[in-house]
Amino acid sequence: MSWDKRSASVLLAAAVAASVAACTSEDDSAEGAASCVYQVTYEGRTYRDVADVQFTVGSELGTATQPPCDDTGAQNNGEMPSTTETAYSVDGISPKIAIAVGDAPEDVRFVAVHSGDELPPEVKKLIAGP
Repeated sequence: MSWDKRSASVLLAAAVAASVAACTSEDDSAEGAASCVYQVTYEGRTYRDVADVQFTVGSELGTATQPPCDDTGAQNNGEMPSTTETAYSVDGISPKIAIAVGDAPEDVRFVAVHSGDELPPEVKKLIAGP
């Protein structure tokens, strides 16, 4: 095998290895990102984001804390701090089941306590609509 053919083979092998490493890295980060579900804690309970819920924001309750997302496999060593947002009640539902969180009542996210992968019946009813 000539020098040029060996060099081309080595370069091709290096390119393939780099592309495999890049794919592996992307897959790892996608898994990490998927593990960071939006969640907050309020009065010792953990609430997770629930989409497509029709609700009415009630009164201000206090402060909810959003823990940092560790989507780097602990490579940041706790550099990301927790953040806080205002917690609001949701009309017709106990704050022990669901709350709304955000900077202002007009800009909130609906979050609910989950039991495993199950949503509370009160939340399912809001999703189903009237």
